[in-house]
Amino acid sequence: MKNTTLCYIHNDKGQTLLLHRVKKENDLNHDKWIGVGGKFEDKESPEDCLLREVKEETGLTLTAYRYRGVVTFVSEVWETEYMHLFTAHGFTGEVKECDEGTLEWVDDHKVAALPTWEGDRIFLDLLARDIPFFSLKLAYDAAENLVEAVLNGKPLAIE
Repeated sequence: MKNTTLCYIHNDKGQTLLLHRVKKENDLNHDKWIGVGGKFEDKESPEDCLLREVKEETGLTLTAYRYRGVVTFVSEVWETEYMHLFTAHGFTGEVKECDEGTLEWVDDHKVAALPTWEGDRIFLDLLARDIPFFSLKLAYDAAENLVEAVLNGKPLAIE
């Protein structure tokens, strides 16, 4: 089991900073568009991991962010992952090149149309609707199909 962070950084132009994962070999997220983040290091809190990972991957220093929820990923292939989900609306610095993929500011209304995990669309919708802190469990089969989604202990219909 692993703990990770993921952050969707928003600017004042109605855009979200996304990472198009195209640079790493054997990347679980290959060719997907996701937020920025990564694995916890020893003795880190979710906030410590968030700030370090965002700085490492983007060059930005977050100045205003919000802890939005925990997403539990269960898979027949990968180890269980607890992802601590954040959004940010304040930062300093300039976006730098990332060795995990291409960083791009994407218009907020275009984010949902990009290739991503099926379950990501669920939590992106929760974020967009400003749902208070939530717990979301997403279960995938060996073919990477979403087979279960549970929000705050209540099953969701999967389309």
